Amino acid sequence: MKDKGLRKREGFEGQKLIVLPKKVIADFLTKDPVTRQIYITDIGYYPKAAFHYAERPAGISQYIIIYCTEGTGWLEINKRKITVVPSEFIIIPANVPHRYGAGNDKPWTIYWVHFKGELSAYISELILNNSDGYKPNLSYSDHRIRLFDNIYKNLERGYSTDVLRYVNMIFSHFLSSLIYEEKFNDTAPQREKNVVSSSIRLMQEKVDEVIKLSDFAKASNLSVSHFSAIFKAETGYSPIEYFNHLKIQKSCQFLSFTQMPVKEIALSLGITDQYYFSRIFTRLMGLSPSNYRKKNNAGT
Repeated sequence: MKDKGLRKREGFEGQKLIVLPKKVIADFLTKDPVTRQIYITDIGYYPKAAFHYAERPAGISQYIIIYCTEGTGWLEINKRKITVVPSEFIIIPANVPHRYGAGNDKPWTIYWVHFKGELSAYISELILNNSDGYKPNLSYSDHRIRLFDNIYKNLERGYSTDVLRYVNMIFSHFLSSLIYEEKFNDTAPQREKNVVSSSIRLMQEKVDEVIKLSDFAKASNLSVSHFSAIFKAETGYSPIEYFNHLKIQKSCQFLSFTQMPVKEIALSLGITDQYYFSRIFTRLMGLSPSNYRKKNNAGT
């Protein structure tokens, strides 16, 4: 986080820092169809960063993410002062005045990234919408840290076209882990309590059966209308639509890996009307079950 507003001691033992050259950013990252969507400009790791402090009265043109894994720190932004503790990260939008620093007693250990790109404002909004102000909470994940380390180690090797595309595609995955933690981290305790996740697991277990909407609602201890509203708000689909998606997903496996007749596949998924099954399949997949099988067997 190299700028005039940054103050620290002689560095932090074990610190890491990479600032991508402006020429690399201008010549490739802002122009390549893959990287121009979202790309890293600076990345680093500061362990136990005593006296770490940055102040930017006009903000900067990049978006900033700081992920705290140990100790404490703080952020001042939009007339708010926010304390940051382990398993929390902060997101700072571009061109917004701010300042932040390490706590005095137990200075933070942080992983941080500056990023830009055509989607950066939208990604920032997604993160903020899923968080408490500027400070979302995360459960610790070795997988997330490995993603960060993979990005850093590859950038240490230089700025070839392949490296730049690779690390920024990984960075998109890293960002998705911040926005959709429950989906990224299967061990998150909220998952077991989540009505929609439980219902989807039930759908997967009963994909070969006829299950009514009222059965899903009853299993969730909710009214049909309340359950349907929650499910659609979370997934974008009604429960029955989603259940049909899983049935069609399973049918694609049968069509690809077996010679079962279409009628038998439909019956194995709890659908007694072969023509009804074919209509659902065609609507979702864009071609009939028989044509799907032919296309798949042709290796296309």
